[in-house]
Amino acid sequence: MMERKTTASIRKTAQKATEALQPVGNAVRMNVTAAIRTRRRGYDGWTGAINTDYDPQNPITAAHPFDAYRALHRGGRVHYNPRRATFIVSRLDDVRAALRDTDQVTSSQGVTRLRFSAPLAVLTDDDEHTRLRRQVQPGFSRGAMKSWQAMTEKLATELVTDMLNAAECDVVQRLAIPMPIRLIAQILGVPDTELSDFRRWSERGVGVMELRPTPSGVVDAAKSMAAMIALQRYFRTHFAAGKLKGSDTVLGRLLEHNTDGSLTDRQLMLIAIHLLIAGNETTTNLLGGMFDTLARHPDQYELIRANPDLIPIAVEEQLRITTPIQNLYRYTRADYRIGEVTIPNGSRVLLSFGAANRDPAAFEDPDMYRADRDPRKHIAFGYGAHMCLGAPLARMEAQAVLNELVARVSRISPDGPTRWSSHSSLRGPTHLPIRLTPV
Repeated sequence: MMERKTTASIRKTAQKATEALQPVGNAVRMNVTAAIRTRRRGYDGWTGAINTDYDPQNPITAAHPFDAYRALHRGGRVHYNPRRATFIVSRLDDVRAALRDTDQVTSSQGVTRLRFSAPLAVLTDDDEHTRLRRQVQPGFSRGAMKSWQAMTEKLATELVTDMLNAAECDVVQRLAIPMPIRLIAQILGVPDTELSDFRRWSERGVGVMELRPTPSGVVDAAKSMAAMIALQRYFRTHFAAGKLKGSDTVLGRLLEHNTDGSLTDRQLMLIAIHLLIAGNETTTNLLGGMFDTLARHPDQYELIRANPDLIPIAVEEQLRITTPIQNLYRYTRADYRIGEVTIPNGSRVLLSFGAANRDPAAFEDPDMYRADRDPRKHIAFGYGAHMCLGAPLARMEAQAVLNELVARVSRISPDGPTRWSSHSSLRGPTHLPIRLTPV
C-alpha cells in the first residue's frame, strides 16, 4: 500500500514538473511515464549482450568510474543493465559508429535517461538537425573565436593572478567555475551584475538530466525546470527591451547571418539557454580536471613548461583522460546490430564517452596522462553530425589558462584530496585544493 502511495506521489510530482515546462513555448515534451518506470526490469540479455550491474546513476561509480570501465572493456562489445533497461556501448569504434548512424540510433528522443524532444540541434537528426545547426554555426565560426580570444586571455590572466595572490585555494571556486560563466555571459551580452543569477540557474538547470524516480529526485527535477523557466523569462524580457542582440554578441552574430529571417526569439532563447548550461558546466569540468591532472603529474607539467608548443595537444589529452561529459543516451528507431548483438528497436542506449576514451584497443596505456600524446580520435566533444559546436570555445579557454600557468607558475601542487561530482553524465572536481608556486 505504501509503495503504491509513493509511486502515485512520484507520478503526481513528475506531472507537475512536466507542466512547469509548458511556459517554455511548449518546446520540451517529456515522456515522464517512461522515465520513472524504474521497477520494470526491461529485457533480459536475450539479444546476446552481456548483463552488467554497471550503473552511472550510482553516485560512487559516477565519481570514480574507471574500474567499471576496465571491467566493461574486458567484456563484450555490448553490455546490458536489466535494472535500468539500458544497453551500454563502451568501445571507441562502436561509439563512433553509433554516433554516425543517426538513421538507427537517434537523438530525437533525447540524450538523457529522460525521453524528451525540443527544436535544438542536439535533439534532432537528419534534415532538421542540418537546418538548426546551420542557424547556430555562425556563432562559433573562426571569426567569432578570434573576436573572443582577447576577452578569454584577459579572463585567464585575471583568474590565474587571483589564484597566485591567494597562494592556496580551491581552484573550482577561484577559476574553474567563474572562467566559463563569465566568458559566456560576456558573449551573450549579460552584465556582470547578473552573473550570480546566471550561475545559480545554470547549476540547477543541469539537474534536468538527473531525474531520479524518488520524491526527492522529482523535487530536484522540478527545481531544475524552474531554473530553465527563470532563464526563459530573463531572455524574453531582455529581448523585448531590445537587449542581448547587439552585433558583438553571439545572438547578434546569428541574426546577422540569418538572412531569411527564420530565426525567432524563441529559437534564440533556446540556443542561449543551451549555450549557458552545456558550455558552462562542461568547461568547468575540463578546467578543474586539468588542474587535478597537472598537480598529480608534475613530470607532465614540466614537460609542457619546457615545450609550450605542446599546449594544444596537452589539452586534447586532458579532454581524453577526464572527458567532461562521460556519457549521453540515444534511442534506437530500428534494430541495431553491433557484432553478434542486436539491440532491439525502441531501446535506450548509453554511449559511454568516458569508457571509449580509455579504450585499450584505441589508446596505449589508456589510463595514463601523456602531455605529448596525440589523442585526436577521442570523442570528448562527440563525433560526426553531433560534434559539439562549442568545442572551439572550451579549447580556447583551457589553452589560455594553460598558457598563463606555464609562463607564471613553476609548480602546481595538490593541497588536499579532490572531491569529484556524482552526476551520472557530467564529471569534474567539485572541490580541489591547490597550491601554486610562482616562477
